[in-house]
Amino acid sequence: MCRSKMATNASEPIPTTSSTTTTAAQSTPRPVRTRPKTTTTSTQSPRKSSPRSPFSKLPSTSSPSTSGTYYHSGSGSGSDNYHLNTSVDTNSASSNRTSLSSLHLSLPENAYIYGFSEIRSATNNFLTKRYSTSSSSSQSWRCELNGKGVIIFQRKLHRSIQESELKSKLSMICKSHHNSIIKLLGASISNDHLYLVYEFVYGSNLSTCLRNPRNPNFTVLSTWMSRMQIATDLAHALDYIHNTAGFAISLVHKHVKSSGIIVTEPSLNARICHFGAAELCSETERNGGEIYEELPELRRSDSRGRQFEGITGYMSPEFKSTGVSTQKSDVYAFGVVILELLSGEEPVKYKYDKATGDCRKISIIETATEAVIQGGGEEVEGRLRRWVDKRLKDSFPVEVAEKLTRLVLECVHVDPDMRPDMRRVAGKISKLYLESKMWSDRVQVPTDFTVSFAPR
Repeated sequence: MCRSKMATNASEPIPTTSSTTTTAAQSTPRPVRTRPKTTTTSTQSPRKSSPRSPFSKLPSTSSPSTSGTYYHSGSGSGSDNYHLNTSVDTNSASSNRTSLSSLHLSLPENAYIYGFSEIRSATNNFLTKRYSTSSSSSQSWRCELNGKGVIIFQRKLHRSIQESELKSKLSMICKSHHNSIIKLLGASISNDHLYLVYEFVYGSNLSTCLRNPRNPNFTVLSTWMSRMQIATDLAHALDYIHNTAGFAISLVHKHVKSSGIIVTEPSLNARICHFGAAELCSETERNGGEIYEELPELRRSDSRGRQFEGITGYMSPEFKSTGVSTQKSDVYAFGVVILELLSGEEPVKYKYDKATGDCRKISIIETATEAVIQGGGEEVEGRLRRWVDKRLKDSFPVEVAEKLTRLVLECVHVDPDMRPDMRRVAGKISKLYLESKMWSDRVQVPTDFTVSFAPR
């Protein structure tokens, strides 16, 4: 179970000139009936009125859509995190997006390249107890760096990288701020290894929350709304990575999996780990990495190219054949994670067949397809109720669950061209979240009387 403190906010406010000068003006004595000054040269100069910034109405965690409607992810918990806002003008949405892009690119570089001696000192020359995590196959250490709690991941570089190139990539990635993404603070290079420094977030990974080995019948995600919150957070985070964080280039996460997602407590929000690792380590290039496919007959390729990295159940068909990671392969992995969230099952499991004496591979995609595609009406409803995680105790809107399952099955389509992009997926999941919220409010038990199922 998740027994942890509430996670710190990944988004750090960027200081602006107006906020700085306002603080300075407030710290000096002011005459009666005068207002704080906003200029930087003198606090005695009269205040000039300025037009309100066009960014004041925009949410901090998502970009406006072309329809003039957006969903804002707040820092609260439960069902109050997302609010529909229709105040953005449709005609100005595209221009605002362009302005935001220009503003983002004009921000000062905040990439930090640590000296290798700093990494060694923080990890006690790598003698500090390694941090146990299933979110990555690489070594990691939890420690303090410059007075801040961090976690350091060691990853292998798949090609040599110059410091100028590293700084350029870090500058782009470190400028990214999203509440549902664990922030990359900086990096360090030593020989053929890259040490990535991320902020440390208290929580447990989604895989453990769904399948706790110590208590399989318990989960902290015991309500439908808690799971819809996780799905919404993940959708908006991936949408941000694909369509906002890179601007000039199309960023790919490449490591989307349930063990690489932290569920914070008590808010039970989701935050994605390892953002930027694939780009910095050149894992998005062809044949970059190692493979974790559980096939005994698989051997190292005779060619000089490296084999690629992936986890069984999350690898899309085209990624298995080419080794090239794309945004559509991220969409596929996202679909698998949401199927886990709905059913509570692992992406792939093996069942012993007594008749043949062999182990049969069962995919979560196959079971989801059987639940909603075949038949119709009450037959689908019955199969869906049996497929959805029993720990929800049959308390969920069946119509919303079916819509979400069908949407996710589009994400895991065999043909990558048939998969939707994350912007469309995030919009649809936000709509399903609102429908779930209305269902939750409608079926909520009134507080003026109690219900008991105990015998009288």
